[in-house]
Amino acid sequence: MNLQVFRCVLRGLGLALGLFAGVAMAQTAQPVSRIVTLSPSLTEAVCALGHCAQLVGTDRHSTWPTSVLALPKVGGLEDAQIERIVTLRPNLVLLGPRSRAGERLQALGVPVMMLDARTHADLKRMLVKLGETLGEPARATELIARIDGELDAAASRMPAALRGRSVYVEVGAGASAASDKSFIGETVARLGLVNVVSGELGLFPKINPEALLRRPPDLIIGPRATLANLADRPGWSALPAVRQQQLCLLDTERMDLLSRPGPRLGEAAQMLVECLKALPPR
Repeated sequence: MNLQVFRCVLRGLGLALGLFAGVAMAQTAQPVSRIVTLSPSLTEAVCALGHCAQLVGTDRHSTWPTSVLALPKVGGLEDAQIERIVTLRPNLVLLGPRSRAGERLQALGVPVMMLDARTHADLKRMLVKLGETLGEPARATELIARIDGELDAAASRMPAALRGRSVYVEVGAGASAASDKSFIGETVARLGLVNVVSGELGLFPKINPEALLRRPPDLIIGPRATLANLADRPGWSALPAVRQQQLCLLDTERMDLLSRPGPRLGEAAQMLVECLKALPPR
């Protein structure tokens, strides 16, 4: 979009763009009454802040709360359906920084807010900003306090025998792992576990299977779909976690809960504690 057209869009919509703690924002002058979300975490955040009724469309992966299942689906991260979004007449579209839809929507005069939540601190900033945008600053503060309380409660329920044990958390096909700098890594650290994947590799790096042979974890957490044949990976049958069945194999619903940096972060931590407590004794 050239500068002249961009200024025209700004004047026509009263759109204010800025940067706040690494979060790109767009705010409309009119009250937010029709919202489209392009990530499950943002859908859940809008609902947790009491504005589910203002949602008019979501990405295809949004499944919670169940009321959003009936809403129009507008694609996903890589294939957002721009034309369909426009026909829904949103006065705010919420999306993450990896979405390709932001610039195209702005060019069409659609107000966009880009929010990033890859760490616990990011999540808190996101909820504060979204709370301000939706006119719910107090509710956002309460939500953040609730999440912190749930994380503390989950940590207090971790058996002493599990504290200090090393863990590998796989989050997808191709041995993509959650490092200790990611929001998932921060959650397991809050539970007293030691992540074997360093944040120096990135937030969610691809891991060479041989890396775990050099630093074998005591525990392995991840999707049942990709870890079901764990022992078939070269050398992994010798890992202590595999030999001793120290495996938290999560179904799709629980994996979704763990992998969404949103208002159910504390619930995810509680779920992990339950899974870990159910493991056979070493």
